[in-house]
Amino acid sequence: MRGGGFFSGGAGTVMRRCAVAVFVFLPLFAAGAVARAENGKGETVVAAFGDSLTAGYGLAPGEGFAPVLQERLRLSGLSVTVINAGVSGDTSADGLARADWVMQDKPDIVIVELGANDMLRGLPVGAMKKNLDAIVARIQSGGARVLLAGMLAGENLGAQYQKEFRAAFAKIAEERGVLFYPFFLEGVAAVPELNLPDGKHPNAKGVRVIAENIAPFVEKLARAGGDGH
Repeated sequence: MRGGGFFSGGAGTVMRRCAVAVFVFLPLFAAGAVARAENGKGETVVAAFGDSLTAGYGLAPGEGFAPVLQERLRLSGLSVTVINAGVSGDTSADGLARADWVMQDKPDIVIVELGANDMLRGLPVGAMKKNLDAIVARIQSGGARVLLAGMLAGENLGAQYQKEFRAAFAKIAEERGVLFYPFFLEGVAAVPELNLPDGKHPNAKGVRVIAENIAPFVEKLARAGGDGH
C-alpha cells in the first residue's frame, strides 16, 4: 500500500528514513525535557514507540495515540507526558535501528508497538522476535519499564505463521519479565466505524478505544514504579 502508513512497503532510502527519524525525534526530546522540568521530580515520561499506529497516520493533530493516551492518563490523576516515538512504515528492524534514539531522553515507560509491518511483508517471525527482544533489552538496560503490545497476523499468511507470530510477543514478554498487552488493536480491528477508509488504520474514534483499553496497563507501570508484576 502506498502512503507510508502502518501497511506501507517502506521503499524509501536509508537517507530518507534517517531524515524522518530526525524530524520525529527532535520534538520527542524537547517534550521529554519540558516534562521533566515542570516540577522537582519531573513528570512520568511515556514513549509510544512504534509504527503508524502510534505515529497517528491519517489523523489530525491531537487525534493520534500519544496525545489521546496522555489525556486519558491525566484524567486518572497521573502526572504524565506521552511522547510520540512512532514512525510510519517501520518494521521491527527499523525500530531496533532507532532504539538508542528513543532512549536518549530517558523515558520512564516505553510502549513497544512494532511487528505489524514485518507481518505484512511476510518477513520471518524468528527475525522479528530477535529484533523485538533486542529492543526490549535495550529499553530495560536504559532503566525504563516496558509495556509490550502484541499484534495478530492475517489469515492469508497461513495458520502456522499466525500461531508463531502471535506466540513471539508473549514469549518475549515472559522471557524478559515485562508487562504484556496481547493485541494493540483490540476492539478496533475489523470494525468499520472505528477505522479509516483503508480499513487498516484506526480513525479518531478507534484511537480513543485503543487508548481506553491500554491505559490501565500503563497506569499499572506508572503507579507501581516497577516492572508491573
